[in-house]
Amino acid sequence: MDVFIEPIGRLINQFSKLPGVGKKTAQRYAYKIINMSEAEAKEFAESVINCKRRVKYCKVCGNFTEEEVCDVCQRRSSSVICVVEEPKDIIAIEKLHEYKGVYHVLHGALNPAGGVSFRDLRINELVSRIDGSVQEVIIATNSDVEGNATAAYLANVLKPLGVKVTRPAQGMSVGGELEYTDEVTLSRALSERKSI
Repeated sequence: MDVFIEPIGRLINQFSKLPGVGKKTAQRYAYKIINMSEAEAKEFAESVINCKRRVKYCKVCGNFTEEEVCDVCQRRSSSVICVVEEPKDIIAIEKLHEYKGVYHVLHGALNPAGGVSFRDLRINELVSRIDGSVQEVIIATNSDVEGNATAAYLANVLKPLGVKVTRPAQGMSVGGELEYTDEVTLSRALSERKSI
């Protein structure tokens, strides 16, 4: 016999599919939804559907946007491109209010064991952006095995194109994710970036 009635079990199952959400947390989320008023639950569901319908990837950089081209790509100079693994990494850098260039989102990192090769990442799109106006590419992938492998691969691809390729200075913890790096450390790492 199941412990939960079918609608609650399905809701718990859906929440448990989210990254970092275990069964206990999924259970708490489900109970929170059940205890909402119908209007609150409807607003919650509409927010999920609205987000899914309206948010897309920028056709230039791959960041989240509601338009074809995101605000950053429209308004900033493309002389410096900061390469990150995921759109959430852009938020970490933007919180610093120091970086004035544009971004390029790979949507992952090289991970042969996990089945992710260079063909699965937006590397060709990055290469196509390198023209005479691009002076520097900052490779700000995570400082874990996959992020470092991706940075090394990108450096080998980009250097022959005559562009300066840099990496944020160490200070970020090894194996750490950009998203969770504190702002002071991240700011210092970006300002003291090194050529690779």
